Amino acid sequence: MFRHSNELQFHAKPERPDALFAAKLQELVGGQFGEMTVMMQYLWQGWNCRIPGKYKDMILDIGTEEIGHVEMLVTMMARLLEGAPSETQADAAAANPALAAVLGGQNVQHSIVAGGAAMPTNSQGVPWNTGYIVSSTNMLADFRHNVAAEAQSRLMTARVFNMTDDPGVKEMLRFNLARDTFHQQQWLLGIEQLVEDGFTDGIEDSLADEELTEPGRTFYSFHEGSVAHEGRWAQGSTLIGDHEIAFEQGRPLADDVNEVPAPDPLLFATYDGSKGKGKPGTAGGAYAQGAANLLSKAKDAITPDS
Repeated sequence: MFRHSNELQFHAKPERPDALFAAKLQELVGGQFGEMTVMMQYLWQGWNCRIPGKYKDMILDIGTEEIGHVEMLVTMMARLLEGAPSETQADAAAANPALAAVLGGQNVQHSIVAGGAAMPTNSQGVPWNTGYIVSSTNMLADFRHNVAAEAQSRLMTARVFNMTDDPGVKEMLRFNLARDTFHQQQWLLGIEQLVEDGFTDGIEDSLADEELTEPGRTFYSFHEGSVAHEGRWAQGSTLIGDHEIAFEQGRPLADDVNEVPAPDPLLFATYDGSKGKGKPGTAGGAYAQGAANLLSKAKDAITPDS
């Protein structure tokens, strides 16, 4: 359950309307690394968290705060768009209203689609989408992605900060910069807590016993004259397992080449016949193959040594 308060977390009061800057600020709302992304990312991670208590509460606390950040930005944009497009048109040297809006720098969708308000899109009008978010229920992997998301968000905020001289806008962005700085630290400290509590060694190494040894400690270089070996990533000990890192030129590691079988004749691929006749596939055939695979797995589970 969520409760809404009319009070913003921090004030969003521009000194004057600015439709051109509102078009830029739209990226911080619905861009890939905008506030809508971190809001939805953290909420999904929190709702799906399998550990009740401090971890779940921390994730949902930050996710809930991000809802407020979206509201702050939306409020700021509505105030920046106040009076648009008339003000934009007055500044643009054109008689056509739509052309005036374009020449003045306004995102015309702000007036045509949203009626002078923010939209759930990036600065180019591309709709926000759920493909931007990461929620795997593996907290180490998620927290690392969260650090990157906050870093990208803060970087965009810093770039947008230098695109306005409005003191009211700058004051809100100073607050956003500070929160992005601290949220990066919160996720990094969360990773430290995961290590301290014994959930991870700091590297995502699920099924570590199954992985091959040499590829897990080797830096492969794939161009001549590479000096990548001079970096820490190509020398010294691995971060886990205390193995010595090796540096090698990239080379084939298995006796295999890129040869694909003859195509299904019913799929009409361009084919020279050199591999013989392809096997025709049908939905029934795929179903039968799936059933055979299932029976084989069941047999192996019952009689693994036979």
